Amino acid sequence: MTDYKKLIDAETWAFIERTNSYYPSDTIDYTIAQQRPIYDRMCREFFAGYPQGVTAETTVIAAPAHDVLIRIYRSAAPNASAMVLYVHGGGFILGGLDSHDDVCAELCARTGYEVVSVDYRLAPEHLHPAAFDDVMGAFEWATSTYECPVLLCGDSAGGNLCASVSHATRGHARRPIGQMLIYPGLGGDRSQGSYVTHAEAPMLTVRDLNFYKDIRTGGEDRTGDLTLWPLADADFANLPPTVVITAQCDPLSSDGEAYRDRVVAADGHAFWFEEPGLVHGYLRARHTVGRARSSFTRIVHAVAVLGRGEWIW
Repeated sequence: MTDYKKLIDAETWAFIERTNSYYPSDTIDYTIAQQRPIYDRMCREFFAGYPQGVTAETTVIAAPAHDVLIRIYRSAAPNASAMVLYVHGGGFILGGLDSHDDVCAELCARTGYEVVSVDYRLAPEHLHPAAFDDVMGAFEWATSTYECPVLLCGDSAGGNLCASVSHATRGHARRPIGQMLIYPGLGGDRSQGSYVTHAEAPMLTVRDLNFYKDIRTGGEDRTGDLTLWPLADADFANLPPTVVITAQCDPLSSDGEAYRDRVVAADGHAFWFEEPGLVHGYLRARHTVGRARSSFTRIVHAVAVLGRGEWIW
């Protein structure tokens, strides 16, 4: 039994308790219609505002499968080396442009890159591959709209979608310049590693993951679907330079390690770092928890470096 009282510090416990006060751990047992306003309220309670000099514009782009709502963030001190396509988390059933609004604004402010957040379709109304199709459509829009390279960045479910797009586009003339994956779910082996050690972790459990998986697919067995689980791919060659950052107290952490190992084994560039004592969803704690603040600085630095086409790890 993992002793979280030893692994997690007082600041992080305070974040967990604050989160649970808005989004109780049994929310997973509610209907999707009930879960969404609870999640949205929690995100509003953690909203940190925009840094000075950042503006945002919400618009719609025409994608092959479906018109997609996006939000474009611009800095008063722009850096045109790259643009960032951001894909939000939320278990494929929650979230949208507002849930990660301040995260995107801060990424924009601290890197100078334009950041485009994607409001992909959610399950269960839109089963897989709807979300993948929307993110792929947004990526293709970005590569045809921006002259600079496109960097993929996403957390949790968004990290999954970023990696899926990277695998699907590695043969394209304009593929991603890099990918920044934040505590992503990539389809790892649930019989070992963090799936066992942290099966009952605060903020995210294996039971939660099973719920999200079944909702996303409508219960259909999609074993081997590379647009669903990037770790199911047999070929990890020619992927963009990849940085994966995970939380120690999270059943998904082993996915980051496994993904790093497979990219490196295929002679690619990949770096994985597990944040000690942090939990899934800690991006919302970046202003109140020292460990989360340091991690967000690492994420910003990685985005900046990848966007310049450099590799320092």
